[in-house]
Amino acid sequence: MERNKATFRTIYSNDTTNIETCVSPFHKKNEHFRTEMLDASISEIANRNVDVHMLQPGLGWMPFWKSNVYPIERHIQYVKERFGLLPEDNGFANYMANGGDIVQLSIDSCKKYSITPFVSMRLNDQHCIDLMDLPKGQFPNSLWLCAHPFHTEHPEWRLGTDFSDWSQRGFDWMIEEVRNYRFSLIREIIENYDIDGFELDFMRVFGFFRQDKTTSEQRINVMIQFVKDVRKLLDDTSSANKRRWLCVRIPAYLETHDSLGIDVEKFYEAGVDMFNLSYHFFTEQQGDIRQIRKKLPDASVYVEMTNTTQVGRLEEEPGYDNFAYRRTTPTQFYTTAHLAYSRGIDGVSLFNFVYYREHGTGKRGEFHEPPFEVLSNLSKPVWLAQQPQHYVLSGGWNDPKTRDWPLPKLIDKNQVITFSLDMAPPVEGWSKKGKLRIQAEKSLEESFWKAKLNSIELKQTIERSEYYESKYKEPENNLSKYIAWDVPVNVLNDGFNEIEITMIEGGRAKIVFLDIAIK
Repeated sequence: MERNKATFRTIYSNDTTNIETCVSPFHKKNEHFRTEMLDASISEIANRNVDVHMLQPGLGWMPFWKSNVYPIERHIQYVKERFGLLPEDNGFANYMANGGDIVQLSIDSCKKYSITPFVSMRLNDQHCIDLMDLPKGQFPNSLWLCAHPFHTEHPEWRLGTDFSDWSQRGFDWMIEEVRNYRFSLIREIIENYDIDGFELDFMRVFGFFRQDKTTSEQRINVMIQFVKDVRKLLDDTSSANKRRWLCVRIPAYLETHDSLGIDVEKFYEAGVDMFNLSYHFFTEQQGDIRQIRKKLPDASVYVEMTNTTQVGRLEEEPGYDNFAYRRTTPTQFYTTAHLAYSRGIDGVSLFNFVYYREHGTGKRGEFHEPPFEVLSNLSKPVWLAQQPQHYVLSGGWNDPKTRDWPLPKLIDKNQVITFSLDMAPPVEGWSKKGKLRIQAEKSLEESFWKAKLNSIELKQTIERSEYYESKYKEPENNLSKYIAWDVPVNVLNDGFNEIEITMIEGGRAKIVFLDIAIK
């Protein structure tokens, strides 16, 4: 079969767990899953230029499909005996126990709304594993989705023993039984369901090997063979004139790939068609998209965006998902997409898009309906090239440990810290003065600062508020934590822009966020 390039522009990921965890027009707080909810979660993206709906069937442990490898009856028995939980305690478990099939539901809805159905499998997800040793009666219902006999029967297959460290929770992919089990689940979905494509999600969680026990060659060989096996499955089940697409969700930073066994060029040779470049949890703009695009001239490459550009934990209200979010605004979505297209990327993907809605624990600022209106525009490079721009730089999570984020950074008096921002001008160039801001962890009122952009010293401004009005407010909009400078349009480059920040006077500060807004 001739190998053509995938032409999708906009990919939309649905993790399914949002259906029960987020308050929405079709789900009240604490309400259990109903069939209509999955259809509603797909119908709300219909007629918005979304090409692919990427269903994540839960966390990949409890089958959201009719499984013979790990039947729902066996899962129910295991969870009852080990944790004392009943299927009625969890909407997804109850639905599956009564003969439901969430994968088939998703396919049916996609076809109804003329959206291409994919399934995405988390290869090594380890949510909630740190809770599995709680006393009986204290187990959360979420363990229905996380628990599996592997977790209790084969501790020797783990990457480590400290479950507070996500990088140690996962299973070791050098162990053949681990790979074979995951492949057997993938086989069931590919052989039994009418999907157009399958994604291997290397990001949940992105730890597969003991680095001190493996070589780069060993790690890559394991993953290449796994990719080849999945590619063969897709080919063996494809119709004569229709290729079933293979996608991988991988880090957007090349330096992280070796530890995961990823080689993008060899992945393409092994049959991967689509490369979904992810920043894990965040909307970021400064990954290695140029370099990856160059390595993959014939593949389809996508940049992932999410509901947030920055998070912080509210320590006074401990609990799961108690992050205070800085929400991704429509202007930031458009800027990120425009930059990606300008660097040769084929399209964009959305992850955790609906988590603007109320969910989690703690008082974390205002919740809103997601900005669904942006979906209709993300596939329009010409339109995007005419929009105002908002570039951001923030901090994420250092997993895998081989990569350091640009922020946060500590700075002392007379010290200079530098940043680099890749920026792409609008179609007719930047035309209006912009603003550069830095945000610190604590007040900067008693300090003095200097900024240079491409070696040109900038003029400080007292106007430190957001450049663009947005209903998606920063959780703690304390302007005393900001310093701002005017940005003349003639100092900017199409490409990398070097920023130097100097503290002239003041005590040690931690810079946690930087942005440039400009039209």
